[in-house]
Amino acid sequence: MDTTSAHVKRPDFLRALSRGVQGIKIGLPQEYFVEGLDLPVKDQIMKAVELLDRNGADIVDISLPHARYAISSYYLIATAEASSNLARYDGVRYGFSARDGVSDSATMYEETRTEGFGKEVKRRIMLGTYALSAGYYDAYYSKAQKARTLIKRDFDKALEKVDCIIAPVSPCVPFKLGEKIAEPLQMYLVDIYTVSVNLSGLPGMSIHCGMVGGLPVGFQIIGKPFDETMVLRIGHAYEQMAGNG
Repeated sequence: MDTTSAHVKRPDFLRALSRGVQGIKIGLPQEYFVEGLDLPVKDQIMKAVELLDRNGADIVDISLPHARYAISSYYLIATAEASSNLARYDGVRYGFSARDGVSDSATMYEETRTEGFGKEVKRRIMLGTYALSAGYYDAYYSKAQKARTLIKRDFDKALEKVDCIIAPVSPCVPFKLGEKIAEPLQMYLVDIYTVSVNLSGLPGMSIHCGMVGGLPVGFQIIGKPFDETMVLRIGHAYEQMAGNG
């Protein structure tokens, strides 16, 4: 009865792993391999793409023209959903409650949400509440949903021509723990290549493909809706070719 589940036949994932990449069409989005992607990271990903090419995959250039709207759309929609979904955690119905030593419900509600949520969660709730407010709903949230539709259409059109898409996971190598806490916008921008998958409802998986300066680099495999078998098949085949399996 879960509204987020689908009634689809369960694939034979293990059988798919043994089929290799011969004849598979893999799309490379032009918009993902331009300025903004660190060159050493790009080099490692392209080496992985070349390995797949040498082993029988057909590499095809594709275009995702609305990809530049992904970050702004995602963080408007995601924060709006956070604001809406987390409203239930008020200290009465769900989760943590700061009731000890509290004399009235208003104070209990305030202290519960003050103590129970971290800084990033509070930031997202405030941004989402702002985006959903009466004066800004059409200007922000509604436009973000329209952009989301355009992004999804780009993927749908591209995946009519190819079996899957390969793209970077991050434009740079991993940053240090806590390094970007004081700069949340910079931290959000690191998600530029992955949030489109969430917006479009597609299966994706990241695969390790090398090191830069002692830090790992990965590429992501993006499949058609409910085509996890293709994603796993290519990921497994690459790991076998690269000696990581």
